[in-house]
Amino acid sequence: MSFYGFSAKSIRGSEVSMKEYEGKVVLVVNTASKCGLTPQFKDLEALYREYKNHGFEVLGFPCNQFASQDSGSNQEIQEFCQLNYGVTFSMFEKVDVNGEAAHPLFKYLKEEANSILGKKIKWNFTKFLVDSKGNVVKRFAPTTKPLKLKKYIERLLEI
Repeated sequence: MSFYGFSAKSIRGSEVSMKEYEGKVVLVVNTASKCGLTPQFKDLEALYREYKNHGFEVLGFPCNQFASQDSGSNQEIQEFCQLNYGVTFSMFEKVDVNGEAAHPLFKYLKEEANSILGKKIKWNFTKFLVDSKGNVVKRFAPTTKPLKLKKYIERLLEI
């Protein structure tokens, strides 16, 4: 199965096929609203705004698996992201990224892009970069600042 074979529920509850992002460069991020890394929302939004007209998407997946740092409802998370960081990129319903109940998309992403942790995600704001053909090309640590990804994104967008 490829990236495009998966789907997830938007933060508003509608089913979204990853096929909708076919032909685009996609950054998939597990997010949290009450984390020391939460300010990364600002730079994720800046990346999205800078490159969205070139075929770039950011997909945010709230996760409460790390120190319960996203315990709010999907609606509360969405409101927080919009009010505090002006998030306009696609946000999805809260998911698990590790363990038996991990969302199938994250199982796939971890399989395709192992890290020194193997097939586990260490913390919030782990980032997976997917090229326009649906290949997972790179995984970035939670502490990697989103703006440091510009050269990888520009290379994939060929700009």
